[in-house]
Amino acid sequence: MIQPPVIPLKNNSQTRFLLLLVSLMALMVLEPLLYDRTRIKFLIDIFFTVILFTSIYAVSDKKGTTLVAILLALPKLGTTWANNFVTHPLLYFLDSLFGIIFIGYIIILILRHIFRQEDVSSETIYGAIVVYILLGLMWVFLYNITEILYPGSFSVAAVLDAESKKVLYFFSFVTLTTLGYGDITPVSAPARSLAMVEAIVGQMYLAVLIARLVGIHISQSMMKK
Repeated sequence: MIQPPVIPLKNNSQTRFLLLLVSLMALMVLEPLLYDRTRIKFLIDIFFTVILFTSIYAVSDKKGTTLVAILLALPKLGTTWANNFVTHPLLYFLDSLFGIIFIGYIIILILRHIFRQEDVSSETIYGAIVVYILLGLMWVFLYNITEILYPGSFSVAAVLDAESKKVLYFFSFVTLTTLGYGDITPVSAPARSLAMVEAIVGQMYLAVLIARLVGIHISQSMMKK
């Protein structure tokens, strides 16, 4: 008896990137609102847990990449929730380190997917935005490690709450977009170097991405003629 060919099921990458984008936007909007409320701070960790799962889902095209993403997410997940019960600089350091490794891996996979596309679609746009936000989030962890290793690396205006994690979220995305309000200033040499690199990466990413998307669009237009 002839068996019908088995067609592998493929996840809808457009939906996957959109889910991750929505999760990231929710974290960015709600994190400043929830962080000051001691009783519901754990909601931030819930949002970040959702981001971990949606990130894994976003790169689940192949079993190998999915497995690696899961293995990288587990240590980050563990340290994220452990911080609710144990307060120790080493735990914060490991949490940030695992975050950098996991996000870096996700960024590489999504970028590889984007630059292999032959047409511009909503999938491409969602993926590009996700990478941009993930870059800002990855730098938050880099700044956290810098502050742990070099205390006092950031000078914060008196009008701001000097709560490290919350302030560094704000500082990272302000630096990534080169907005620079000036209310938070990198003081130590490592912090200044990281801030400069983030600003350069943010601008170069946008320039290269736009060039890539325009190139794809021109190629599409020529093929249709």
